[in-house]
Amino acid sequence: MEKLTFADFDLPVKILDVLADLELFEPTPIQEKSLRPILSGRDVMGIAQTGTGKTLAYLLPVLKTWKYSKTGNPTVLVLVPTRELVVQVTEILEKLTENITARVIGIYGGKNINTQKLLFNNGCDILVGTPGRVMDLSIDNAISLKEVQKLIIDEFDEMLNLGFRPQLTHIFEMMKEKRQNILFSATMTDAVDEMLDVYFASPVEISLAKSGTPLEKIQQSGYKVENFNTKINLLEHLLKNDAEMSKVLIFNNNKKHADLLFTKINELFPEQFDVIHSNKSQNYRLKAMKSFENEEIRGLITTDVMARGLDISNITHVINFETPDIPEQYIHRIGRTGRADKDGKAITFVTKKEEPLILDIELLMDKDLKFSDFPEEVKINPKKIASEEEQVAMKNPATVKLNEGGAAFHEKKAKNTKENWGGPSKRKAPKKFGANRAQQKAKSKSKRKK
Repeated sequence: MEKLTFADFDLPVKILDVLADLELFEPTPIQEKSLRPILSGRDVMGIAQTGTGKTLAYLLPVLKTWKYSKTGNPTVLVLVPTRELVVQVTEILEKLTENITARVIGIYGGKNINTQKLLFNNGCDILVGTPGRVMDLSIDNAISLKEVQKLIIDEFDEMLNLGFRPQLTHIFEMMKEKRQNILFSATMTDAVDEMLDVYFASPVEISLAKSGTPLEKIQQSGYKVENFNTKINLLEHLLKNDAEMSKVLIFNNNKKHADLLFTKINELFPEQFDVIHSNKSQNYRLKAMKSFENEEIRGLITTDVMARGLDISNITHVINFETPDIPEQYIHRIGRTGRADKDGKAITFVTKKEEPLILDIELLMDKDLKFSDFPEEVKINPKKIASEEEQVAMKNPATVKLNEGGAAFHEKKAKNTKENWGGPSKRKAPKKFGANRAQQKAKSKSKRKK
């Protein structure tokens, strides 16, 4: 059976020319499954892992039916959870529409909203944005969503995880009900199910793989490691001894640990790594990602907040420096490698405390993680970081009686057992402030009589 090509879907010649320039001729499985249902005009819910070509799966059929907006209000709205995804989807759209007259605008929080309002002076056909900023601009009447005919929500599950449900609900209410909804998600969660039932008209479900299934192209392994500082020693060993680790993405569980790791790694491998997380400015993050994409640096250290916003090609290794707390997040992390029909490797460092998290991940994948022997030449550093120190549980002082607890609690001395039933006005003035005026007058009169 002959393989389908993009030409089989009757896409506009101007778009096929761009795809040819990008050396894209055959659709990926999710693109092949999605194009016709989306072109039918029905609501669509796509479940697919990261790295499978979801962006083109929804953009190509939408561009096929797109028409110029005479009023200057967007007819296509694409919602994504992160600033990085706004930038990437906007860049892809600008490339795909370079031969047609579509006006594409990307917006996100963190930039001056008044400056962004000016972007709409010449009209907008396709709007890409994060829910919060789209809602803000709509409330300020900088844009109108009344003419949106196609609503696309990418990374639907992550958007709900990040707490965007109120903004999404508000945006739905600003649009006409008669529209096509195209939703893509890496996992099907209860929150996603609930939103589908309330707001969307029985969408056709397109599933490329079971929710949570690992990508088979990724070789997964792990190391059992003593603690955070020993993980740094292990990472140093792997980077020094594995020449294939040329483009490495390293995940930490929080910003503080990401910064701590970067400080240590930058000392060992000066100017070969960078770090990005939500505390970094947008310009800094985009610059770091560009350097990583262009292989000007060897690796990037980041957090789970960034896991969905990264679309960087040819990542050789994903290293889970810390095991994620949520099993599904492991799938999103490792999905950064092994993209576009290329193989990838994912390595996870696991402490004793993190072992239960690995069991949850293995249960989700229905697959055991293979652990390698800890290298003998790697030094074990017994020093723990603050988060690894055992927390001493303190008893609630309010529940401890004063006559219990041994030496720390004792009976009051006799002079301290008197009870004071009066307020401040009935107490004697402290000695250091002297006796009260009445006493002073009485004493002075007595002296004068003598």
